[in-house]
Amino acid sequence: MLLLRSLLFALAFYVTTALMLVFGSWLLIAPRSWAMAGLKLHGIICVWLLRTIAGTKLEVRGHEKLPAGACLVVSKHQSAWDTFGLIPLFRDPAIVLKDELKWIPFYGWFCVKFEHILVKRDKAAKALKQMTTDAQSRAQDGREIVIFPEGTRQAPGAPPDYKPGYVALYEALELPCVPLALNSGLFWPRRTLMRYPGTIVVEFLDPIPPGLPRKEFRKILEARLEEAANRLVAEGRR
Repeated sequence: MLLLRSLLFALAFYVTTALMLVFGSWLLIAPRSWAMAGLKLHGIICVWLLRTIAGTKLEVRGHEKLPAGACLVVSKHQSAWDTFGLIPLFRDPAIVLKDELKWIPFYGWFCVKFEHILVKRDKAAKALKQMTTDAQSRAQDGREIVIFPEGTRQAPGAPPDYKPGYVALYEALELPCVPLALNSGLFWPRRTLMRYPGTIVVEFLDPIPPGLPRKEFRKILEARLEEAANRLVAEGRR
């Protein structure tokens, strides 16, 4: 039964995504705010499908800690779920993504339309400078800058592997930084179609004020994020 529900959800998810990309393609020439509304709608629908078909619910904690204006959000990344399930939780997110994604038909074109922050990871120094410049521009528009500091999905409980890009953004933006912990990888694991019933918990932690020294900020951020993520993973496993 678990396998059947997982397969049914996969079918519903990919069909829904494909239909919204194709029939929503006119949004590529519409105002960006319209396209972002479509992106949020996709996230809402897919979260609902996951709950209805696979029995995977969502609980959001600490959402009130997210500042009303621009901020930096540094999030754990355990699952493909994070790429759509988190979107409706923000007002107008600008997500740091790898530049290669823009060449994917429809999906990549929309990444450009959403004015996400696309990074060429093979050109480290130049890419870092461009990333901070783009992030400053998006922040001036009052958007949340969202980065997955480990760069790729990590299994729940895996040793952390933080890249330095999030520290560069913290220094350049001079904005509050909100750590974001989750346990999505327990219920939507990597490299499998299996989707498990339970409750994905997303927790916004206390903002870290701007202006801290680099080493102090990094120590605080990683300690808070790892403690919270480990706690949520343990809770989910129980």
